[in-house]
Amino acid sequence: MKLIESHIVPSIEKPIRIQEYAVGIFTTISTKSAIKKALKKGLIKVNDGVVTTAKYIVGGETISLFEIEQITTQKKLKLKLEVIFEDDYLAIVYKPAGILVSGNKFKTISNALIQNLKKSIKIDAVKPQPVHRLDYPTTGLLLIGKTSSSILKLNKLFENKEIQKVYHAITIGDMKSSGSVDFTIDKKESFSYYKVLNTVPSERFKCLNLVKLTPKTGRKHQLRKHLSAIGNPILGDKLYGKDGFILNGKGLYLHAYSLEFEHPFTKEKMYFHKDNPKNFDKIFT
Repeated sequence: MKLIESHIVPSIEKPIRIQEYAVGIFTTISTKSAIKKALKKGLIKVNDGVVTTAKYIVGGETISLFEIEQITTQKKLKLKLEVIFEDDYLAIVYKPAGILVSGNKFKTISNALIQNLKKSIKIDAVKPQPVHRLDYPTTGLLLIGKTSSSILKLNKLFENKEIQKVYHAITIGDMKSSGSVDFTIDKKESFSYYKVLNTVPSERFKCLNLVKLTPKTGRKHQLRKHLSAIGNPILGDKLYGKDGFILNGKGLYLHAYSLEFEHPFTKEKMYFHKDNPKNFDKIFT
C-alpha cells in the first residue's frame, strides 16, 4: 500500500474515537462513512498499526492514510466566496442564497472552501469545513474550522452556547415590539427571542417587519418554525408561510447577520457582521 497522507494528533482535552476524530483531517476522504470504510479495509493506521473504529485517540499519535483504488481526490469546485475573516485556525465566509452548506451534491460551500481559503500551517491542518449549518435559501455568515483541534473547540463553543448568533428577517403581519418563543420542535425544547427594528405598511401583507432574531437553541428550521407558530412567518417562506401569502421568486428573507465569540486559541473577542442583502433594503429604505 502507498502512503497518501499522514496527520500528527495535537494535545486534546479528552479521548475521542478515531472515526469521529478523523473526519476532515484528510483531503481525499472527508466524511464519517468514508473514514469507517477505510478503517474496515485497514487503510488507516495509527502509529503504523491497523486499528478498528473502536480505537480512541488521546493525543500525540501519527495517523496515516494509505492508497486504495476507490479513494480518489474530489473534483475542485470553482465557486468564488467572500471571505470575511481568516487565520490559521478558522475562517468566516459569506454564504449566498440558493446553495447548500454541505451534502451529497457537488455544488456546496464545503466543496468550495479549499479553493477560497489559505492552507493552514498548523500541524493538525485539515480540509476546511463548516462547523454549523445555514438553510439552503438563507444568506449570511458561516463559521469554518481549518484544523482538527479548532473544529473540536468550535463545536464545543456551540455546544456550550458560547457563540452568539443574530439573524435578521422580514416577517408578515402585526407583531409585538419584542418577545420570546418557546415552541417545541421535534419534541425538544427550543427558544428564540425577537425584536422588531422597523415596520412598513404593505398593501398585500398589511405590514412587513424587519426583525432581529436571537436563537438560544439550534433546532432545524427553528426561526422559521417559531415565527410561523406566532402567526408572523418569514417573507418568502414556502415551507412555513401562510396559504395565499407566499411570495414567489424572491427567495427567503432570512439573513445570518452576525457572529460573536471568543477565539478558541488567541482568546481574542471576535465580532463580525454582514449587512442585509439588497432585497431587504428595497423594502426598508
